[in-house]
Amino acid sequence: MPLQTVNGINLYYELHGPEQADVIVLSNGIFMSAGSWGYQVAEFKKHFRVLVYDCRGMWQSDHPEDPYTMDMHVEDLAGLLDALGIEKAHIGGISYGGEISMLFALKYPQRTRSLIVSSSVSEIDTMLAKMGILWSSALRDRDADALFETSLPLNFSEGWLKANAGILETTRKLYHQMDLPAAERLMNAFLKINFTERLKEISVPALVVVGELDILKPRKYAEIIAAEIPGAELVIIPHAGHAVSMEQPAAFNSAVLGFVLKHSEVVG
Repeated sequence: MPLQTVNGINLYYELHGPEQADVIVLSNGIFMSAGSWGYQVAEFKKHFRVLVYDCRGMWQSDHPEDPYTMDMHVEDLAGLLDALGIEKAHIGGISYGGEISMLFALKYPQRTRSLIVSSSVSEIDTMLAKMGILWSSALRDRDADALFETSLPLNFSEGWLKANAGILETTRKLYHQMDLPAAERLMNAFLKINFTERLKEISVPALVVVGELDILKPRKYAEIIAAEIPGAELVIIPHAGHAVSMEQPAAFNSAVLGFVLKHSEVVG
């Protein structure tokens, strides 16, 4: 199992694709793992070096018991890139990972070839805060079933849930394997997000992606991000909820690959 010590903790990571190609980093959503990017890795590695990893507090990485912050995640990613000898990369992520990516581009523009932000926010309105409190309550109660039941309809569209009903109990079992105290620390970090006014400082090419049917972090958030980042491109994926990379992988991959290829120096 590939682990790298960064900032005093071990991070789980995987590298796929040609060694000399540009690197794409994919950071996870809050309940995702490095393995959640399977649809993307399979396609992206044909052209790029793909780095997927678990943030601190997620799955196969360490779960320190001190509070987490988004800045910690940024520094963990910078440290991981240092340890792997990666000077510059296309920095991307979905949901929680997209929020890390924006903050990384703000702090390390010289290390960011381009920015890919999916299903993410730069501020939290009342509705999203209430949803977050609902999840936080399930996490505080250490109730994996309540977390599963309250998160599933927010993460996936109705059509996807109907079409994939057979795998939902397997997904429920994964929630029972989750470190709920660590997930609570991740949620606490998320609920402090508020950096819309800084987005105008982002100076790298940016792609903003959102599912048409996302009810957790709906289109309005993507429109705010795209409007604030100079020159950002906005892509709305039809028939997809919040987990757009899993619901509509072909459309998601096409949008991201087309964008990254425009802003790459080396293609394997």
